[in-house]
Amino acid sequence: MKNRTQVSIVIVTAIFLLILPLNGCIEKNQETIKPEIEIIEIESDAPLVLPDWIDGEYHNYKFTTKTLNYYEETYPDLVDVFSIGKSVLGKEIWCIRITNEENNDEKYSCVIDGCIHGSEWEAGEVCLYFAEYLLINYGENKTITDIVNKSEVYLIPLLNPDGRDNDERYNENGIDLNRNFDVHFGKLRSGNFPLGKLFGFIKIPMIELPGGKIYTNAGRHAFSEPETAALRDFMKSLGSDKLSFYVNCHTAVHAFFSIIDIKYNPEFVSTEHERKVLNNALEWADENTEYEIMPVETYPFHGAGVAHHWVFKKFRIPSFCFELLSHDYEPGYKGGGPHGELVYWMQESFPVLMYLLVNIENLHNWETPDINPVLPDGIPPSLN
Repeated sequence: MKNRTQVSIVIVTAIFLLILPLNGCIEKNQETIKPEIEIIEIESDAPLVLPDWIDGEYHNYKFTTKTLNYYEETYPDLVDVFSIGKSVLGKEIWCIRITNEENNDEKYSCVIDGCIHGSEWEAGEVCLYFAEYLLINYGENKTITDIVNKSEVYLIPLLNPDGRDNDERYNENGIDLNRNFDVHFGKLRSGNFPLGKLFGFIKIPMIELPGGKIYTNAGRHAFSEPETAALRDFMKSLGSDKLSFYVNCHTAVHAFFSIIDIKYNPEFVSTEHERKVLNNALEWADENTEYEIMPVETYPFHGAGVAHHWVFKKFRIPSFCFELLSHDYEPGYKGGGPHGELVYWMQESFPVLMYLLVNIENLHNWETPDINPVLPDGIPPSLN
């Protein structure tokens, strides 16, 4: 079997090199529009409290399921936990909706997911931490109470539950799920190849060519994987009218960024006004946390098959990629890195999500996100 796999990889690599010149590339000369905004301060009526987490207690699939069930049992009027679909191995892809279920008025909604790359644990942890933060402060703090009353917050902690339990970037089929969406799918010059399993059973997650260039398997076709198809169907079920923003969480490039304009595809070029609104949000994170704005030219491949680009294309809402942690943590392609300082990174990261949430109506209307969230004392920790 080993010799057959080696021969197969040689064959795939040969085909890969032959078709390389046929693929398009992503433009990377988008000029940043410097935002000029005056932040509106809002007042809190009661001290905000933080989840009582401790370092080292990470949530695998079983622990995540148990935690979500606990939230639903403890806060039945605020929480609904349901599955949006199943993974390759049949694990449920859990989603938690947080809202005041007794309020039937029209509400703005947002979707935040994590762990689309299974080795990027903290991307899923921040979804759980943010959920708990909202729940424990509801009814005690007016700001949080008003937000939960008027919004629907959908959080999907483990979009790739098989990869999370295996501590692997890819799903069980060896596919990079964040290259499997229907937007500039399978572009070789963007570092991807459309293959799926070779002969239907040989996994080839990536190909490394001489010189160190790495290409990742994007799947046989867009939405070929049950996990990405589940997110697609769920997002469509919410509809464009309700959706206000989307965040796809990762680790560990230490940055908060949005879409990259692709000039040869007119439907995927943001307007000057849209770009300004998006940059307003990036600038807030840059100035109020230790996260940075990622230069466009740094990740030229990010237009090819990635989740937040597809969401922008399909629903035309503000869409973001949030890379938690720092440059010291590099999950890479072959397994996880040194997980640690969980509480610090949760406290450093959730303010970005809180900022987006207090501006949910502004973002829905593509208006300046100029509301500054009230946060507990000492948060984010890097500013103290």
